[in-house]
Amino acid sequence: MTPSDSATSPADEGLFKELAQSLDCAVAIVRSDGWEIVFENARFFRWFQPGVDDSGTITGRIPSLKIDRAESRLEGGRTFNTDLKITIDDQETPLRLTVAPFPGHDGSYLLVQAHSTSKEMEVQYMLDSYSRMAEKNAHELEKEKERVERLLLNIMPRAVVDELKEYGTATPQRFDAVSLLMLDFVGFTDMAISQDPSAIISELNDIFSAFDRIADMFGCERVKTIGDAYIAVSGLPEATPDHAANIAPFALRARRYLERRNEAHSQEWLARIGINTGPVIGSLVGVQKYVYDLFGPGINLAARMESASEPMHITLTEDTRDLLKDDFLFSSLGEREIKGFGIQNLYSLDGELSGRRF
Repeated sequence: MTPSDSATSPADEGLFKELAQSLDCAVAIVRSDGWEIVFENARFFRWFQPGVDDSGTITGRIPSLKIDRAESRLEGGRTFNTDLKITIDDQETPLRLTVAPFPGHDGSYLLVQAHSTSKEMEVQYMLDSYSRMAEKNAHELEKEKERVERLLLNIMPRAVVDELKEYGTATPQRFDAVSLLMLDFVGFTDMAISQDPSAIISELNDIFSAFDRIADMFGCERVKTIGDAYIAVSGLPEATPDHAANIAPFALRARRYLERRNEAHSQEWLARIGINTGPVIGSLVGVQKYVYDLFGPGINLAARMESASEPMHITLTEDTRDLLKDDFLFSSLGEREIKGFGIQNLYSLDGELSGRRF
């Protein structure tokens, strides 16, 4: 039966039962005094079937229900909710049980509802899985960004990388006072053809890696490599008044590294090294494949100095010599006709006045 009062007619009770049976959840009505079940729909009966010693109370049907906790919540005017699990068709099913005062009966009756949370748990599992996947993808994306940044730093200065990341492009910049080094190996093409190419390239990689470490020691930066040519600079992208004083010891130390390597290896590596000081423009070149390159008379004259140099010598212009003459040792190479620059006084950088030999 259903709880009745003067306002409830047999037609109302029939409609209530019909609605209760059509619900997609288990519904029962119990007396608040004693928790005796006075009505249950078919789903409630199926989910919470009476045992052999059924007392007709909700606790007999659901032994795990904490009646004291439920009554405490209900006395405070609140709804009681709890999660439990039952076995339906040999499958464990999670349920959410709700107990609330039955409307219109002054708390004499309680409405007990239970619905399956399997779908909710499936959705939560999917959300958790998506969250974990998104977190993993974010982590992988961050690792990929770091890898790309490391690759970019191998081909362009950090300031250019930062500008590229922030604005998607980099503005060409003019640098009025920088010192540049160009180094090229003698006979590299014949060496690569006549010997094991993989071994020669492996040695070249070792040498360039050593040059990178030396460049860091003296505040210089590799701009790029072209085949067996190595190009380094001091004074960009951050200007420094010591650009010439940085590039000179780098050149001396790089030459000394090659000398020591040649003493310890059967394969001899002889390099021509040229240094020049002057203005250049630094800019990204390319759209799909970026290359950071230098343009202008400064880099062109450095290339001329490398071409004019003898193997294992460091050749530089008079302007660069004048910036270094108080701290370094030089030999005059006399006047030379330099293509595009006319007659130039050239010098050989031999060492430091401090007595250190590189």
